Amino acid sequence: MLTSDLAINWRRGDKIVPWFIKTDNVGYLRDAEILIEIFSEFKGKTRGELELELEEYVGAGTDYRILRGFIKLLSDRAEFDISSVAEPSEIRQKLFLEARKFQPVLPDSEQRNKVLESVAKEFETNPGLLLSSVYADLFHQQKLISFDSIAPEDLLDRYNLAQAQALLYKCVEMKIKVAPSEAENYRSIFGWIKHFGLIHTVRGNSSKGYEITLTGAASLFHRSQKYGIQMAVFLPALLLCKDWEMSAEVIQKEGGNAFYELSGEQTELKSYYSDVPEYKNSDIDTLKRNWEKSNVIWQLNENKEVIDLGKTAFIPDFVLISSEGDKVYLDVLGFWTPKSLEKRLAEFKAVNFRNFIFAAGQELRGSREEPLWENENVLFYKTKIVPKVLEETAKKLTGFYS
Repeated sequence: MLTSDLAINWRRGDKIVPWFIKTDNVGYLRDAEILIEIFSEFKGKTRGELELELEEYVGAGTDYRILRGFIKLLSDRAEFDISSVAEPSEIRQKLFLEARKFQPVLPDSEQRNKVLESVAKEFETNPGLLLSSVYADLFHQQKLISFDSIAPEDLLDRYNLAQAQALLYKCVEMKIKVAPSEAENYRSIFGWIKHFGLIHTVRGNSSKGYEITLTGAASLFHRSQKYGIQMAVFLPALLLCKDWEMSAEVIQKEGGNAFYELSGEQTELKSYYSDVPEYKNSDIDTLKRNWEKSNVIWQLNENKEVIDLGKTAFIPDFVLISSEGDKVYLDVLGFWTPKSLEKRLAEFKAVNFRNFIFAAGQELRGSREEPLWENENVLFYKTKIVPKVLEETAKKLTGFYS
């Protein structure tokens, strides 16, 4: 994605839109092709050599920010690594200690060669390779080891999408209205929201449609950069879904907020995602493994339904089932804050729905504020969810003890 200094947008009243380039522009297509060729040809060379070549091509023309944007997106597809015969800091230490025996050590002197030869033997290499490894850990000395190439046309599409994503780094709140549609579309939207661990509330039902409110990065007291990226990478996922309208409230440098609006009918932005992924959460994976090994009676089954709660909806990860058939739904939260959790609990209380558990991990708490309260429906944990504790929590909710 783009860094904030490469983001370009314009504002009219309380509306803000990204600045897009025309993807059939011959000049930009040529620029993209040349920049892609440079990255491909510089595999095996240092980052410094690559950047020098790129700077010579870009120059200081009027399209400087656009070309730098292309380069940033291409850099994200490149992998750099340290190429060294040993840890560079260790090589430097050995050289400096050895050089004390041959003072003074001057450039191109016999003493310098003796130092290199002596230390090279210790590392079982030759002086030339040793010398090239001395500062291999410096940023500009890292070598380009791989590059995932891309078609020029696709790079231009990625650039426009990245401009739209950059607006969401400072999003305060995003509202998504989903018109009545098939269950598959609902599962797709909710699945992506869960996949990226976004804090959300839901209004509506399957027959009338839903209004989903996502808490933005700028609303969190800390970790806003990490969460802002999650908001941004959600956008291409939303583009895969249907029958939606989005309004994102974005903080502006000059003061006040502006709104970026988009709908599922738009044609300017193209997603590069292919399908709805399985929700990945390491805490969930750990829970499933530990559950199978634990001495627990209740079953832990994956939940596949959207639960209608009248004015709101609930998409839990699991359903816990007792030997008597009692059910308790479990949702392992992604990012969360005490305030967002309290708000969600109030929604469930309003409809008298109590057979549920929110598992909230400390690592994904998006606020410096710590919850100083306890709730029978919330299981706070530090590193992992303990099956026995989870089962006991479910038992208390149902009044079931065996």
